[in-house]
Amino acid sequence: MGPGHPDELARLRGEVRALRARVRAYPLISQAQGMLQERYALPDAESAFTLMRRASQRFNVKMRTLAGALVTTARPDERTVVWFPRRVRHPEPALGFLPPGTEGARSRGAVLAAVLDRTLDVVGTGMGNVQTVDRVRGGLRMERHTGLSEEFVDFFEHVGPDGTSCARAARDVSQVTVRDVESDPVFSEPARQVILAAGSRACHSVPLTTSAGHCVGMVSAHADRPLPELDRTRIEALDTLGAQAGRWLAWYERTVLLDALEYLHTLGRESRDARRPAPVRPDRPTTNRPA
Repeated sequence: MGPGHPDELARLRGEVRALRARVRAYPLISQAQGMLQERYALPDAESAFTLMRRASQRFNVKMRTLAGALVTTARPDERTVVWFPRRVRHPEPALGFLPPGTEGARSRGAVLAAVLDRTLDVVGTGMGNVQTVDRVRGGLRMERHTGLSEEFVDFFEHVGPDGTSCARAARDVSQVTVRDVESDPVFSEPARQVILAAGSRACHSVPLTTSAGHCVGMVSAHADRPLPELDRTRIEALDTLGAQAGRWLAWYERTVLLDALEYLHTLGRESRDARRPAPVRPDRPTTNRPA
C-alpha cells in the first residue's frame, strides 16, 4: 500500500489530528502537573503525569478533561483524607437515545457520539459536531465531529461567545436554525467562509441543558442544502435529547469526574507520605544500676 493509497492518507490525517489535539492539550496538562507536583511534594513533573494517567485510566476520563477539572477545582483541605467530604451522590440519569445494547457502556465519549448520531438522524443530514463548555477558557470546545473538513475542525476547536450559531444557541439556551449560512448575520465573516468551504449551507444547533436550565454543551447538524423549517415533533425530540444529554453531563461532572479527582488526591497523599522520613524516636535513657 503506497503513500497515496486512500487508507494510508486517512491514517496519516488521523495521526496529524491526534498530534494537533495533544499539542493543544499540552499547556493545560503541564499546568495540572505543576499543581500536583507542588501540592504533594512530588519529585518531578513525570511523577505527577504518572498519577494523572492512573486516574485517567481507572475512570476512563480523558487526560485533558481531568486536567481541566484539576486546575478549576478548589484545592483539597490538606488535613482531610477525602477531597469532597460533603458530596452527595445522585443516580445516573436515564438516556433514551443510546443505541440498543449500549446501555451498560456509558462512557462520556459514547454518550457524546450517540447525541451526535441521534441529532443527525432527526435533522436528516450527515455532517455535525458536539461541543462542551470549556471550564478553563469559557466558550465551547469541540468534542466529536463527523463529515466535516479538517479546516473546519481546527477553526472551531474553540468557540467564543460571538460569531457563530452555536454561540448564540448557548447564550440564549434555545435551538437556533440557520437556513442560509451565506447570508445569515449570526456568523463572523471568517467563520462563514470556513463553514461554506466545508460544504455546509445550513445548520441547526441544540443546547445540552441541565435541570436548572444551564447550557453545558451543544450539538449542531450541518447540511449541504437549505434546511426546511423543522416541525414541532422534531423540535421537541431535539429538546428532549438536549435535556437528557445535559443532565447526564452534569451528573458525570459531579460523580465520575469527582471520583477521579478523589482518587488522584489519594494517590498524591500516598506518594507524599511514602517519601516522608520515619519519625526519629528518642533513645531511652540508660539506668545505672548499683553494683
